[in-house]
Amino acid sequence: MPLQTFRYAACGGANVALDITLFFIFYNFVFHKQIVHLGFIDFQPHIASFLLSFTITFPIGFLLSKYIVWSSSTLKGHVQLFRYFLIVMMNLLMNYFFIKVLVEYLFFYPTIAKMVTTVFVVTFSYISQKYYTFKV
Repeated sequence: MPLQTFRYAACGGANVALDITLFFIFYNFVFHKQIVHLGFIDFQPHIASFLLSFTITFPIGFLLSKYIVWSSSTLKGHVQLFRYFLIVMMNLLMNYFFIKVLVEYLFFYPTIAKMVTTVFVVTFSYISQKYYTFKV
């Protein structure tokens, strides 16, 4: 296995583990599996948990990718951040869609739905980051 692929797997795996752990904690203990009312909008607890965990894992994922996984990239940091943001927004949409379908239509348990979704999103993310966000 190439070193860069190993670093991606290790850093990405750690960030995914953090993401799933945070999702589980937010879903079960912060939102108590209840609808989250913000006054102007309501979120299902699995969606609120996903969005909140995302706000924590996004910056961590970027820093790990920039300084550990793809450190040989010659693109400027602000270009990398913008491209990373675009890819992550696509990941966010894929996460939202897959989690919503798996939980609300296929009746998966939310944490299992998050894990299944992660397999698809990680594959897309690796290819996108390697050939677009952090290309050499």
